[in-house]
Amino acid sequence: MGSNGRFYTLLGANLPGGRGMGEPVRLMVDLPNEAEVIDLMIHRPGERYLVASTDGDGFIVPGEEVVAQTRAGKQVLTVREGARTAVCRRVAGDHVAVVGDNRKMLVFPLADLPEMVRGKGVRLQKYKDGGLSDATTFVLAQGLTWKDPAGRTRTEPDLTEWLAARATSGRMAPRGFPRDNRFL
Repeated sequence: MGSNGRFYTLLGANLPGGRGMGEPVRLMVDLPNEAEVIDLMIHRPGERYLVASTDGDGFIVPGEEVVAQTRAGKQVLTVREGARTAVCRRVAGDHVAVVGDNRKMLVFPLADLPEMVRGKGVRLQKYKDGGLSDATTFVLAQGLTWKDPAGRTRTEPDLTEWLAARATSGRMAPRGFPRDNRFL
């Protein structure tokens, strides 16, 4: 997926062989110069993806709807001028955790997000300044996991402090949360 909200599809048969220097992905698809690659993943039928923009808007998209037929890609996430795609993650779990540039984290049920084919989506988190930094899905009973600044894996089992309704501002992230505001 590109930062312009478009999904691009590469067939495995069209990838360069194991010898040589390879070929840039941006030349295999028609990715504009101002856009960058947000995530690369193998398509598996039946999967769903969480997509969100830096504005804090997002939704769930079925995997069958993101396969592009042309090199120009398929527009899925509508991003306004000045914003870009911030997140494209596989959905795995029953809750969503969102963190903003302001280090405030919010956790809400996955059922609160609509499943759409394309569009802007709904507000994930409210911001006074800054925007969305990262989002992930997880199983609430297992807790939320992230890598701390020292590279260790940390798990926060009790998330009641951060559980709130979608589109609220959230609370400061737990101690030990990475400074780059990324879950993985």
